[in-house]
Amino acid sequence: MYEIEDHNVLRSAAYLDTVKYQPSPQLAKTGTSRIGRNFLRNAYRQIFPVHTQPIEQTVAMAPFLQMGRIDISAAMEEEFNAWYNTAYIPGYLAVPGCLGARRYAAVEGQPKYLTVYEFEHARVSESEAWNRARASNPWTRRVQPNLRHDEGSPGVYQRINPK
Repeated sequence: MYEIEDHNVLRSAAYLDTVKYQPSPQLAKTGTSRIGRNFLRNAYRQIFPVHTQPIEQTVAMAPFLQMGRIDISAAMEEEFNAWYNTAYIPGYLAVPGCLGARRYAAVEGQPKYLTVYEFEHARVSESEAWNRARASNPWTRRVQPNLRHDEGSPGVYQRINPK
């Protein structure tokens, strides 16, 4: 996961020369780029929180990230975003070991939404507290059946560089 100022960096000669990445014509046309089993190169812009606090820019990335990639029908999108930001994420932020959460909307690629939770350890989302948070809001039971998770989502990933 890279945090960049502008998604157009991903098209620059410097980036492409560095990663030696050239998508197939079919993948370039769809905007979704998959290489190998666990590689996804989409570009997202942060939508939650709307503004990042300056101190957060000085903090290292958490040792574990849980990433969920989600699509939702256009008819449910407004309610989905309101629910996710005001009811769903706050419950998880109270779970021991959950350090933070951010949401993103796709600029390039699919699915449209990406949520990133920062964890102290890999098993936060397996805890009883996490399960209680998932089921704690009646609004969740209405919205959740409409979510379409991407293959392999959500997934927990360990930071490998820097250690």
